[in-house]
Amino acid sequence: MKEKLSIVKIGGNVIENTEELAVFLELFATLKGSKILVHGGGKKASEILNKMGIEPKMTGGRRITDAESLEVITMVYGGLTNKNIVAQLQAHACNAIGLSGADGNTIQAHKRPVKDIDYGFAGDVDGVNTKTISNLLKAGLTPVFCALTHDGKGQILNTNADTIASEIASGMGQLYDTTLYYCFEKKGVLLDVKDDDSVVKNINSETYQKLLDEKVIADGMLPKMENCFYALNRNVNKVCIGAITMLDEKTDLYTTITL
Repeated sequence: MKEKLSIVKIGGNVIENTEELAVFLELFATLKGSKILVHGGGKKASEILNKMGIEPKMTGGRRITDAESLEVITMVYGGLTNKNIVAQLQAHACNAIGLSGADGNTIQAHKRPVKDIDYGFAGDVDGVNTKTISNLLKAGLTPVFCALTHDGKGQILNTNADTIASEIASGMGQLYDTTLYYCFEKKGVLLDVKDDDSVVKNINSETYQKLLDEKVIADGMLPKMENCFYALNRNVNKVCIGAITMLDEKTDLYTTITL
């Protein structure tokens, strides 16, 4: 029987809210069994870029990572944001270790090829070093990954945090009974975007197609759901989407996605 593993991804809305981040980290620290945290940090990176007089470049909600932006992103993701999270987890007796994909060669990627748009130093994941990550877990450590990978040739790459979480979960699912959690500002997938409590509690492949046809799932939720089913089709047991409160055992208002 495989040991249980929880992989949790948080985004900028949680990271930028000091009070909410504190609540989240306390909940995360109390999760039973082995766990991994994946975080973004795009809002803080954009804030610091603006302070430095560098205009963040975005297209279709995705960041264009030029060389100048990459320097700031590396400092913010791998330094400021990552180490603050690690320090706060230590305060909750969670022995965290901050990582990028370059550390321990844990996540290799390649620079996204230029097609219609040149995303600059954006990385698409090639593979996850499950042995190294598993060794960290067995040593009693909790990996905290920022949204940076590397190409194996000395180049750091900016990589979507949702994708990193999905790829780590897919790799670790070969060794562990893995559940992937996506924490964001809503309580789950909503039937009505104007009603925060209209959560669809359970989605499988069949109901997912129905929700797509009915345009319930659209826009920004589409790539998140694609990452969910990508993981489910590659060894992950289940995926949960919701607010940070879903990590509390007393809460059942979130979306669980299975095949």
